[in-house]
Amino acid sequence: MVYSSLCRVIPLSLALPMMFLEVGVTLPPPEDIPEEVLRSEIITEGRSPVNGEPLSAAEYAEIKEKLDQSPYTPEIDSKLQNLIFLLKIRKMLKTFVPVPIIP
Repeated sequence: MVYSSLCRVIPLSLALPMMFLEVGVTLPPPEDIPEEVLRSEIITEGRSPVNGEPLSAAEYAEIKEKLDQSPYTPEIDSKLQNLIFLLKIRKMLKTFVPVPIIP
């Protein structure tokens, strides 16, 4: 008697939650733009490399050209150049010796 009632209750207890379960996997809404289209879009605006304000593509190209034509070469302090050189050597050594020997 107990076995027959359990055989009825167990399948019913498994089926009831499934009846109220909503499907979670659906298609995206139609107004959502596909990723392939977003990847192929041409960006027509940018930010200024000088102060970060929004610019059009023509203004960005103009500023970039002015910066490239600057008569002054950027100068780096000799101590900073030495530090950069040592950091590059440290990075190279870390690729060959992965154990943290250099603190």
